[in-house]
Amino acid sequence: MQYENMAKAEQLRKSGKSYSEIRSLLGISKGTLSRWLRDKPLSKSQKLLLVGRNVSRYAGAKANQKKAKLAREKIFFNAFREAGLLFKDSFFVAGLMLYWAEGTKSGTTVTFTNSDPQMIEFMMLWFRKYCCIPESKYRVKIFIHTLLVADDWKENWAKITNLPFSQFTLPYIKPTITKHRKNKLYNGTCVIKINSFVLMEKIRGWHKRCVQEILKG
Repeated sequence: MQYENMAKAEQLRKSGKSYSEIRSLLGISKGTLSRWLRDKPLSKSQKLLLVGRNVSRYAGAKANQKKAKLAREKIFFNAFREAGLLFKDSFFVAGLMLYWAEGTKSGTTVTFTNSDPQMIEFMMLWFRKYCCIPESKYRVKIFIHTLLVADDWKENWAKITNLPFSQFTLPYIKPTITKHRKNKLYNGTCVIKINSFVLMEKIRGWHKRCVQEILKG
């Protein structure tokens, strides 16, 4: 088996494959591959082939990055323009400002965190009204203290978010050292997550326009 892999590695290298590609295909370590190929240098034409493939791969990656950047900029600009029409909607502006205070501002996952049930309920209404996200994309994570949280915390958050238990991820449960009695009104901290770079760019565009409008007076 080893000799068979050695022969395959040599053939792949001659065909212009990089070390990382060969390792991935054969499932061998970098050190092993180096030992196998150290006495088998590439010819000038093989080196040119490998360089050409690397240049082509790099150009393709840069092209994809540029394409993704243009797509994000288009989403941002359209949202910026849309916010000009939504600015007089007090519910829209209130939810946007709350998100900007308590939510994530970068990355590809929109995340809103709060322990106030009314705040979470408000933001779920806002997401559903303005963000046009399929219900299946919502995820909920709860952070709780074992001795302080109410017994029915999960049922309470399911009712507040109007989401099924299947969309709740595993909670983060922090043990409480002190033996205080449970707070029947405390349900922990709720984190709403929506994995969508499109929505993140829309929120950024909305926020930019609304801040401009507010500052203009």
